[in-house]
Amino acid sequence: FNTREFCPRRMKTSLHNPTFPMTNLFLLLMSAPCVAAFVPPPSAMSSHVSSTILFAGGFGTAKSKSAPKKKANKKSKSSILSDIQVDEAPNKQSTPKLDRFGLPIPTEDDIFPPLTSNDGARVPVSDGDEFNKEDVAEALQHHIGVNLDIFDENGQSIHEEKSNRWKLKLLHQDPPVLSVEHFFSEADVEQYKSMIESNEGNNGGGNGDAVQLSSPTFSSSLSLSRRTSTTWFCKYESMSCLLAKAQALLNVDLKQMEEPQLVRYRTGEEFSWHYDEIPSAQLSNGGQRLATLLVYLNDLDKDRGGGTVFRDLKSPVNESNKRKEKGSSKGNDNQLTVRPKSGTALVFFPAFKDGKADPRTLHKGEVALDTKMIAQLWIHEKEYQASVPENNLQVDAASGVREELERLGVKNVM
Repeated sequence: FNTREFCPRRMKTSLHNPTFPMTNLFLLLMSAPCVAAFVPPPSAMSSHVSSTILFAGGFGTAKSKSAPKKKANKKSKSSILSDIQVDEAPNKQSTPKLDRFGLPIPTEDDIFPPLTSNDGARVPVSDGDEFNKEDVAEALQHHIGVNLDIFDENGQSIHEEKSNRWKLKLLHQDPPVLSVEHFFSEADVEQYKSMIESNEGNNGGGNGDAVQLSSPTFSSSLSLSRRTSTTWFCKYESMSCLLAKAQALLNVDLKQMEEPQLVRYRTGEEFSWHYDEIPSAQLSNGGQRLATLLVYLNDLDKDRGGGTVFRDLKSPVNESNKRKEKGSSKGNDNQLTVRPKSGTALVFFPAFKDGKADPRTLHKGEVALDTKMIAQLWIHEKEYQASVPENNLQVDAASGVREELERLGVKNVM
């Protein structure tokens, strides 16, 4: 049972109290059909709710500090329910907010609990401007990796398209996060931006290259993630440039690739904290996501938001020291944040190569104060079957991918 998918790991409710099984709770409620009459309205609870909170089928109850003492042999049904104790709330100084079922509303720390030592080390790089092939290879040893054969000792790609040499950078050592500058040429960027414009409003009824959806993502009803962007699920054959470059960079089979997507964030839109991993109930199609590849299609300055932020990862040490020297390092300034830069790719790994999810890669897309556009692709463990658009098959892109790889001069890829 994956707690990050379905419920807060540390939600304080009686359902997690091993001394009070669900069977007992059901029988108790069946024998007390009038219990709802004893529940005070939320306004009456605001200043008197104790840290004891119970929910059962939408019923809630609380103990009032001013309630008179009752004789031990004359307990009402309401007081019986009030005696059922749960764990103390973590913050005793504030009354937890309740939803309409009397449940405590999950907080960000409930859904995305702070990391512990069991979640693994977090090692920033010392200098984000330096490149060392051995450091990159070491960082990637437990992941599907990057095709380092197409890069020289300085991190420059050695493919034949000399005008657009890629520049590989290691932004974080463990878990590994990398960027690839010039991954898309200006022509690539304009092609995909024009696809967004030409498929505006296409809900699948037309013959376009992409289907527009309201940015769906793998999540549960208890997730606090907010996603207010617009997503286009694209036909593989229309995204041969992205697929070919992804294959060259990550050396993976086309069949492992999820539907390529184009995403647009308008002013004020965001994608709050989330994991890219697939919920366990949906792993039958392709297994876990092993890699996230996204490519920015426009620039956004720091004061315009839109960056990709990793909550638990730190910026390169040399960048943090520079901020300290300037006296500008405060709060979460040292969180690893990748700023949108047109044509630059960002690569990280939601899971290890054995399919085990990595909670250290929790991230968000900052609120964008200007339009932000990206192309994105996820790589799965096994063969993945697309569902959108209809009859969307990886094999349809095979010839276009081969042509693009030949143009790039990249050989010996899967």
